[in-house]
Amino acid sequence: MGSQEVSNVDWQGKHVTVAGLGVSGIPAARALHERGALVTVVNDGDDERSRAQAAELEALGITVRLGDGDTLPESTELVVTAPGWKPSKPLFQAAAEADVPVWGDVELAWRLRGPDAAPWLAVTGTNGKTTTVRMLASILGAAGLRTAAVGNIGVSLLDAVLGDETYDVLAVELSSYQLHWAPSLRAHSGAVLNLAPDHLDWHGSMAGYAADKGRIYEGNTVACVYNVQDPATEDLVREADVEEGCRAIGFTLGTPGPSQLGVVDGILVDRAFVANRQKQAQELAEVGDINPPAPHNIANALAAAALARAFGVEPAAVRDGLRAFRPDAHRIEHVADVDGVTYIDDSKATNTHAAEASLAAYEPIVWIAGGLAKGATFDELVTGAAKRLRGVVLMGADRALIGEALARHAPEVPVVDLDRTDTGAMSEAVREAARLARPGDTVLLAPACASMDMFVNYNKRGEAFADAVRGLAGESA
Repeated sequence: MGSQEVSNVDWQGKHVTVAGLGVSGIPAARALHERGALVTVVNDGDDERSRAQAAELEALGITVRLGDGDTLPESTELVVTAPGWKPSKPLFQAAAEADVPVWGDVELAWRLRGPDAAPWLAVTGTNGKTTTVRMLASILGAAGLRTAAVGNIGVSLLDAVLGDETYDVLAVELSSYQLHWAPSLRAHSGAVLNLAPDHLDWHGSMAGYAADKGRIYEGNTVACVYNVQDPATEDLVREADVEEGCRAIGFTLGTPGPSQLGVVDGILVDRAFVANRQKQAQELAEVGDINPPAPHNIANALAAAALARAFGVEPAAVRDGLRAFRPDAHRIEHVADVDGVTYIDDSKATNTHAAEASLAAYEPIVWIAGGLAKGATFDELVTGAAKRLRGVVLMGADRALIGEALARHAPEVPVVDLDRTDTGAMSEAVREAARLARPGDTVLLAPACASMDMFVNYNKRGEAFADAVRGLAGESA
């Protein structure tokens, strides 16, 4: 079954193990069961939610094993895994020993596409994926194309591929996990936005992480979009095996060279998809059309524009799509201005790379940071941001790591260390930040850490920040 297109496989009676209940596992189990496969779902958890999900699947005739995600069921011919399951799990080691292929939900969706399936414009990177994919979908929609933002963004690719709705093109967000388990994926065009250390415990090394990100370029037919300011992304293009005629297209915040998109005097310009790219440039949009016009968000817009242009979208649609785009909550979101101080919620900055981009967008800054470091170090981040910092408020389990970096590289910056990890700490953090801030400053929640030490997720952390800021605004009214 390794290299066959699944649409040509007779699923009747095939023994398939689906690893993991959840947003990808349940649709995969249902889709395979509907095609006649003998499906067994294995899941690590055995909690109330898992039991409820299992009961729904078992009512269809699907076998579910809760609390045992490590054992490979007998007779398994294929494993379809949730993207987050580590390759080191005993289940996958057993599959390798039995010569059983392992696919992710993206691989299954790719294989189950119909003959007239919409092409995929695919995006990955350490940061900015969701924003870029949503910008891309907005641009494609402005061009009159039937599209959707799918993949790691919340809409299951299986649902998009197997649903009743037809599309002209899909804007697809792919995580490194998903790409690891998607050996057959061949996108129309793909982009790697940036590369910074993340999820190394899952991938085993930076090289492994980069290699999985680079899979997005394999078999591209029109364009491999890379970040000129991040040479590692261009290296991945060089290593990719692409279709004849596929081009490397760079994006840069500076003046673009031939086969690049960039910025000139506040204008986004295209020197890649024009008749004479040596001498011509096409105006696409103004920096002011991007919301918000922070540097990393301009880079996201350029990457989205490059993929759209690779698909033949006209310049006016790029402009209109960017103007219509509104960012998701907790991504450099303006919360309020209180007593001349601007409060920005970038709770989504869960790693140092994202926080670096956020810190580069403002000055002077009172920075609220901390949480779960996930093995990260903070010296480089602090060194780059030191001159912008008015003060820092630290909270969360690993705040001392940031505090030590500040002591080494920004000893003159005042630091408030909140020795608490309860959810109410956010209100105190905002009050302390307000005390440090002066009119004209920005109080920036860009934690550079994961949230699970104190909050269910980064959304809840951002909501706590916004609530605290609104409380502050009420007091000063």
